[in-house]
Amino acid sequence: MTYTLIPTFGTLFESLWEFLSSGAAMTIYFVILFLCIAALVGTVLIMIREENKTKADSPVGGAQLDEDGRVIEGDDDDDDGITSRFHSLVQMDRAYSYYKPPVYEDDITLTDICRNFRNYAASNLGLFYSEEDVRRFISGIGVSHLLVMQGLSGTGKTSMATAFGNYLHNPSTVVSVQPMWKERSDIIGYFNEFTKRFSEGTLLKKLYEARYTDEIYVIVLDEMNIARVEYYFADFLSQMELSPANRYLEVVSDTWKDDPKLLERGRLRIPENVWFIGTANNDDSTFAVSDKVYDRAMVMNLDRKAEEFVPVQNDGNRISFAHFQDLVRDAKARHRLSDEMRDKIRTIDEFLTERFRITYGNRIRRQMEEYIPIYLACGGTELDAVDDMLAKKVLRKLDGLSPIVIRYSMDELEDLFASTFGADSMPLCRDSLDRLRRNAQ
Repeated sequence: MTYTLIPTFGTLFESLWEFLSSGAAMTIYFVILFLCIAALVGTVLIMIREENKTKADSPVGGAQLDEDGRVIEGDDDDDDGITSRFHSLVQMDRAYSYYKPPVYEDDITLTDICRNFRNYAASNLGLFYSEEDVRRFISGIGVSHLLVMQGLSGTGKTSMATAFGNYLHNPSTVVSVQPMWKERSDIIGYFNEFTKRFSEGTLLKKLYEARYTDEIYVIVLDEMNIARVEYYFADFLSQMELSPANRYLEVVSDTWKDDPKLLERGRLRIPENVWFIGTANNDDSTFAVSDKVYDRAMVMNLDRKAEEFVPVQNDGNRISFAHFQDLVRDAKARHRLSDEMRDKIRTIDEFLTERFRITYGNRIRRQMEEYIPIYLACGGTELDAVDDMLAKKVLRKLDGLSPIVIRYSMDELEDLFASTFGADSMPLCRDSLDRLRRNAQ
């Protein structure tokens, strides 16, 4: 039996070896190897697809939201699957699909805002402002989305604008104007033909972000008149003449299928919840701000530092744009320019028209009608509001007149202000008249 089994086992082994070495077996080997490679490749492809899907469907794909609901941008070179020419804007589209609005303190009044902001700046930042200056600041942004803050260097123009953003828990964005700026692309960015991407400026990204929220955004144009404002800011000045729903900024002239969601035919609607605050120094290194800018903007003169005071601790207030808009609308409805004050303003206007051939147009008249009620709602008086508006909007127009003409009529103009408003009233207008007299000497 032993000699019988051994040949049988050997025969089987020999037959198996012959089969494994045959051409049919080799074919099976290749089929099995192919299936293994295909399975491995398929597994890798599935993993890559799932990873890209996770990036595309979650805020981790290049941009995230911080605890306050604002975008934390990723690097433009991140492997986040974005092929659009607007890398940062598409990142925001992804991130804000997960956005949840914060809880706003919408039970606050304009008087509260003025008081709290003043105390916040002093207690948290060591910045001291007078009550009148804070009222002028809040009233100014209540009238126009462009506020020009001018005055001597070091009086706190830029710090006041940035402090307001901190007070709102939405830090201001400071854009440092450059002397060579001449056109829109200098401030919002441009399309790079070499990389086929749009170089998105800080301003463009903030405008896009603001479209997703109800926050109040402050854009500070630092040293705005170191270049010609009416050149690089021309598009924005023109848009301010239109109704908010029709204010569109042309970013590009064409449309790509993967452009950001809020870009409509290459245009971005300028959000209403954005304010531009420009700081202007008047010296030999800057350009004079033109009437085109002054007429469309509100102006705030900050010529001296306020005295220090003991502030009440305030940690700021998060106020929605909608609520601030309601406060402004309510102020205009509740407060009106009195008929007596309207007659006094008309008296000054008639004298300036007859003697100097200057007058203020409908735009400035409308600004007066809006500014004075808001200033009253901020806790100020009608006379102080009129003093401020006449000084910075009307008497400013005398700066370009001949010194001979100014000297000839200055005494009469000063007497008219004294008889109309009172000899010891209207300090801002009296300062303006004193300055005009000195310059005419």
